[in-house]
Amino acid sequence: MRPGYDESPLNPVPAVVWLIALPMIASEAVFGLAQMGFVSGGQGAGLAMRQIAVERTAYIPELVLRLWQMRTVLFDQGWRILTYPFVHLSLTHALFVIVFTLALGNLIASQFRPWAVVALFFGSAIGGALVYTLAAGLLPQVRFQALIGGYPAVYGFVGAFTFLLWTRLGQENANRLRAFTLIGMLLAFQLVFAILFQDGSLTWIAEISGFCCGFLLSFVLVPGGIGRVMRQIRQR
Repeated sequence: MRPGYDESPLNPVPAVVWLIALPMIASEAVFGLAQMGFVSGGQGAGLAMRQIAVERTAYIPELVLRLWQMRTVLFDQGWRILTYPFVHLSLTHALFVIVFTLALGNLIASQFRPWAVVALFFGSAIGGALVYTLAAGLLPQVRFQALIGGYPAVYGFVGAFTFLLWTRLGQENANRLRAFTLIGMLLAFQLVFAILFQDGSLTWIAEISGFCCGFLLSFVLVPGGIGRVMRQIRQR
Protein backbone atom coordinates (compact mmCIF):
# COMPACT_ATOMS: atom_id res chain seq x y z
CA MET A 1 0.00 0.00 0.00
CA ARG A 2 1.32 3.44 -0.94
CA PRO A 3 2.39 5.68 1.97
CA GLY A 4 -0.43 7.80 3.29
CA TYR A 5 -3.21 5.75 1.70
CA ASP A 6 -3.88 3.90 4.95
CA GLU A 7 -4.51 7.13 6.87
CA SER A 8 -8.00 8.11 7.97
CA PRO A 9 -9.58 10.89 5.84
CA LEU A 10 -10.90 12.45 9.06
CA ASN A 11 -8.77 14.00 11.76
CA PRO A 12 -9.21 12.21 15.08
CA VAL A 13 -11.14 14.26 17.63
CA PRO A 14 -8.93 15.13 20.64
CA ALA A 15 -9.71 13.44 23.92
CA VAL A 16 -10.57 16.71 25.67
CA VAL A 17 -13.34 17.38 23.14
CA TRP A 18 -14.75 13.88 23.64
CA LEU A 19 -14.57 14.54 27.39
CA ILE A 20 -16.82 17.57 26.96
CA ALA A 21 -19.26 15.81 24.64
CA LEU A 22 -19.42 12.55 26.63
CA PRO A 23 -21.93 13.74 29.29
CA MET A 24 -24.28 14.90 26.50
CA ILE A 25 -23.95 11.58 24.68
CA ALA A 26 -24.35 9.56 27.88
CA SER A 27 -27.50 11.41 28.96
CA GLU A 28 -29.11 10.94 25.54
CA ALA A 29 -28.19 7.24 25.62
CA VAL A 30 -29.92 6.86 29.00
CA PHE A 31 -33.01 8.74 27.80
CA GLY A 32 -33.10 6.64 24.63
CA LEU A 33 -32.82 3.34 26.48
CA ALA A 34 -35.58 4.42 28.84
CA GLN A 35 -37.78 5.41 25.91
CA MET A 36 -37.28 1.97 24.34
CA GLY A 37 -38.43 0.30 27.53
CA PHE A 38 -35.10 -0.87 28.91
CA VAL A 39 -35.72 1.07 32.13
CA SER A 40 -38.59 0.34 34.50
CA GLY A 41 -41.53 2.64 34.02
CA GLY A 42 -42.47 1.83 30.44
CA GLN A 43 -41.83 3.81 27.28
CA GLY A 44 -42.85 7.06 28.97
CA ALA A 45 -39.93 6.73 31.36
CA GLY A 46 -37.60 8.37 28.85
CA LEU A 47 -39.68 11.53 28.64
CA ALA A 48 -40.08 11.61 32.41
CA MET A 49 -36.34 11.18 32.98
CA ARG A 50 -35.54 13.95 30.49
CA GLN A 51 -38.03 16.28 32.15
CA ILE A 52 -36.59 15.61 35.59
CA ALA A 53 -33.03 16.09 34.32
CA VAL A 54 -33.97 19.37 32.63
CA GLU A 55 -35.64 20.66 35.81
CA ARG A 56 -32.58 19.81 37.89
CA THR A 57 -29.93 21.22 35.54
CA ALA A 58 -31.54 24.18 33.72
CA TYR A 59 -30.25 27.67 34.45
CA ILE A 60 -33.14 29.90 35.56
CA PRO A 61 -32.32 33.63 35.46
CA GLU A 62 -35.39 34.61 37.51
CA LEU A 63 -34.21 32.36 40.37
CA VAL A 64 -30.79 34.01 40.35
CA LEU A 65 -32.34 37.48 40.35
CA ARG A 66 -34.64 36.63 43.27
CA LEU A 67 -31.73 35.26 45.28
CA TRP A 68 -29.74 38.40 44.46
CA GLN A 69 -32.58 40.63 45.68
CA MET A 70 -32.83 38.64 48.90
CA ARG A 71 -29.03 38.69 49.34
CA THR A 72 -29.17 34.90 49.62
CA VAL A 73 -26.86 32.26 48.24
CA LEU A 74 -28.05 28.69 47.64
CA PHE A 75 -25.00 26.57 46.98
CA ASP A 76 -27.15 23.59 46.01
CA GLN A 77 -28.43 25.64 43.04
CA GLY A 78 -25.13 27.20 41.98
CA TRP A 79 -24.10 24.24 39.88
CA ARG A 80 -26.87 25.01 37.35
CA ILE A 81 -24.62 27.50 35.59
CA LEU A 82 -22.24 24.59 34.88
CA THR A 83 -24.74 21.80 34.22
CA TYR A 84 -27.24 23.41 31.84
CA PRO A 85 -25.09 22.81 28.70
CA PHE A 86 -25.22 19.02 29.09
CA VAL A 87 -28.97 18.24 29.12
CA HIS A 88 -31.22 19.05 26.16
CA LEU A 89 -34.89 19.32 25.36
CA SER A 90 -34.88 16.62 22.68
CA LEU A 91 -32.63 14.21 20.82
CA THR A 92 -32.51 16.58 17.83
CA HIS A 93 -31.52 19.46 20.08
CA ALA A 94 -28.74 17.36 21.58
CA LEU A 95 -27.49 16.06 18.22
CA PHE A 96 -26.97 19.57 16.86
CA VAL A 97 -25.01 20.60 19.97
CA ILE A 98 -22.93 17.40 20.00
CA VAL A 99 -22.05 17.68 16.31
CA PHE A 100 -21.05 21.34 16.66
CA THR A 101 -19.06 20.57 19.81
CA LEU A 102 -17.09 17.79 18.12
CA ALA A 103 -16.56 19.63 14.83
CA LEU A 104 -15.63 23.05 16.23
CA GLY A 105 -13.76 21.55 19.17
CA ASN A 106 -11.66 19.54 16.73
CA LEU A 107 -10.85 22.69 14.77
CA ILE A 108 -9.76 24.79 17.73
CA ALA A 109 -8.07 22.07 19.80
CA SER A 110 -5.02 22.18 17.55
CA GLN A 111 -4.39 25.78 18.65
CA PHE A 112 -5.55 25.60 22.29
CA ARG A 113 -4.15 23.54 25.12
CA PRO A 114 -6.57 20.91 26.51
CA TRP A 115 -7.24 22.89 29.71
CA ALA A 116 -7.88 25.99 27.59
CA VAL A 117 -10.54 24.15 25.54
CA VAL A 118 -12.35 23.23 28.77
CA ALA A 119 -11.97 26.80 30.09
CA LEU A 120 -13.32 28.14 26.80
CA PHE A 121 -16.38 25.87 26.93
CA PHE A 122 -17.32 26.65 30.53
CA GLY A 123 -16.25 30.30 30.31
CA SER A 124 -18.60 30.84 27.36
CA ALA A 125 -21.44 28.98 29.09
CA ILE A 126 -21.00 31.00 32.29
CA GLY A 127 -20.53 34.31 30.48
CA GLY A 128 -23.58 33.73 28.29
CA ALA A 129 -25.70 32.86 31.33
CA LEU A 130 -24.56 35.92 33.29
CA VAL A 131 -25.27 38.35 30.44
CA TYR A 132 -28.64 36.63 29.94
CA THR A 133 -29.40 37.16 33.63
CA LEU A 134 -28.38 40.82 33.38
CA ALA A 135 -30.75 41.27 30.44
CA ALA A 136 -33.54 39.63 32.46
CA GLY A 137 -32.85 42.06 35.30
CA LEU A 138 -32.97 45.07 32.99
CA LEU A 139 -36.21 43.90 31.34
CA PRO A 140 -38.37 42.64 34.23
CA GLN A 141 -41.54 42.94 32.16
CA VAL A 142 -40.24 40.37 29.65
CA ARG A 143 -40.30 36.63 30.31
CA PHE A 144 -36.89 35.00 29.95
CA GLN A 145 -36.94 31.23 29.48
CA ALA A 146 -34.59 28.93 31.34
CA LEU A 147 -31.31 28.15 29.61
CA ILE A 148 -31.27 24.50 28.53
CA GLY A 149 -28.61 22.92 26.33
CA GLY A 150 -25.13 23.72 25.13
CA TYR A 151 -25.66 26.36 22.47
CA PRO A 152 -24.10 29.26 24.46
CA ALA A 153 -20.96 27.14 25.00
CA VAL A 154 -20.94 26.03 21.35
CA TYR A 155 -21.20 29.65 20.26
CA GLY A 156 -18.11 30.21 22.42
CA PHE A 157 -16.32 27.66 20.23
CA VAL A 158 -17.55 29.63 17.20
CA GLY A 159 -16.05 32.74 18.79
CA ALA A 160 -12.70 31.00 19.28
CA PHE A 161 -12.74 29.72 15.69
CA THR A 162 -13.56 33.25 14.52
CA PHE A 163 -10.61 34.57 16.53
CA LEU A 164 -8.25 32.10 14.83
CA LEU A 165 -9.54 33.13 11.39
CA TRP A 166 -9.39 36.81 12.34
CA THR A 167 -5.74 36.62 13.36
CA ARG A 168 -4.78 34.53 10.33
CA LEU A 169 -6.46 36.96 7.93
CA GLY A 170 -4.63 39.78 9.69
CA GLN A 171 -1.31 38.04 9.09
CA GLU A 172 -2.23 37.69 5.41
CA ASN A 173 -3.31 41.36 5.21
CA ALA A 174 -6.74 40.16 4.07
CA ASN A 175 -10.16 41.48 4.98
CA ARG A 176 -10.71 40.45 8.60
CA LEU A 177 -14.47 40.80 8.34
CA ARG A 178 -14.47 37.50 6.45
CA ALA A 179 -13.73 35.81 9.77
CA PHE A 180 -17.25 36.65 10.95
CA THR A 181 -18.95 34.82 8.07
CA LEU A 182 -19.82 31.76 10.17
CA ILE A 183 -21.47 33.69 13.00
CA GLY A 184 -23.32 35.77 10.41
CA MET A 185 -24.69 32.62 8.76
CA LEU A 186 -25.76 31.20 12.13
CA LEU A 187 -27.55 34.41 13.07
CA ALA A 188 -29.31 34.53 9.69
CA PHE A 189 -30.44 30.91 10.10
CA GLN A 190 -31.66 31.66 13.61
CA LEU A 191 -33.63 34.68 12.38
CA VAL A 192 -35.33 32.66 9.62
CA PHE A 193 -36.13 29.88 12.09
CA ALA A 194 -37.67 32.38 14.53
CA ILE A 195 -39.81 33.92 11.78
CA LEU A 196 -41.03 30.58 10.39
CA PHE A 197 -41.84 29.01 13.74
CA GLN A 198 -42.76 32.21 15.60
CA ASP A 199 -40.23 31.47 18.29
CA GLY A 200 -40.30 34.21 20.90
CA SER A 201 -37.34 32.82 22.83
CA LEU A 202 -34.69 35.27 24.00
CA THR A 203 -32.02 32.64 24.58
CA TRP A 204 -30.20 34.07 21.56
CA ILE A 205 -28.92 36.72 24.00
CA ALA A 206 -26.99 34.02 25.87
CA GLU A 207 -25.77 32.51 22.61
CA ILE A 208 -24.41 35.76 21.19
CA SER A 209 -22.89 36.52 24.59
CA GLY A 210 -21.28 33.09 24.52
CA PHE A 211 -19.79 33.94 21.12
CA CYS A 212 -18.38 37.21 22.44
CA CYS A 213 -16.95 35.47 25.51
CA GLY A 214 -15.30 32.82 23.34
CA PHE A 215 -13.78 35.45 21.08
CA LEU A 216 -12.47 37.58 23.95
CA LEU A 217 -11.23 34.62 26.02
CA SER A 218 -9.17 33.50 23.05
CA PHE A 219 -6.90 36.52 23.49
CA VAL A 220 -5.85 34.98 26.81
CA LEU A 221 -6.27 31.26 26.25
CA VAL A 222 -4.57 30.76 22.89
CA PRO A 223 -0.77 30.60 23.23
CA GLY A 224 0.70 33.97 22.27
CA GLY A 225 -2.73 35.39 21.47
CA ILE A 226 -2.21 38.85 22.94
CA GLY A 227 1.31 39.09 21.54
CA ARG A 228 0.07 38.05 18.11
CA VAL A 229 -2.54 40.81 18.05
CA MET A 230 -0.09 43.40 19.36
CA ARG A 231 2.41 42.56 16.62
CA GLN A 232 -0.31 43.02 14.02
CA ILE A 233 -1.25 46.40 15.52
CA ARG A 234 2.41 47.56 15.46
CA GLN A 235 2.73 46.45 11.83
CA ARG A 236 -0.22 48.65 10.94
